[in-house]
Amino acid sequence: MNTLIISTFSCTFESFEKDVSGFITDMGKEVVSDYEFVKVNDHKSHLLMNVLDMDALCTEMTSDKAKEWDKANNCEDTVYGIELVE
Repeated sequence: MNTLIISTFSCTFESFEKDVSGFITDMGKEVVSDYEFVKVNDHKSHLLMNVLDMDALCTEMTSDKAKEWDKANNCEDTVYGIELVE
C-alpha cells in the first residue's frame, strides 16, 4: 500500500531522515519495499513509502523504542493511505 506519513519534529530534518531511514532499514524490505523523504522545512517531512506489511509497520511505529524516540524529538505523525486515481 502506498503510504504518506506527514511528520513534525524538533530535531533537524537531517537527523530525522537518518534515524527514520535506519528504522525502516531495520524493518526490512518485506515490510517497506521503497521510500522517499520530502523536506518541507527544517522540522517537517513528508515520507512516501510502499508498505508491504502494514501490520508490521504499525507494530514497529507503536513499539516502546519508537515511542521513546517520538517523545525525545517531539515527533507527531499523521499517516495516510494513498490510492491511484484513474
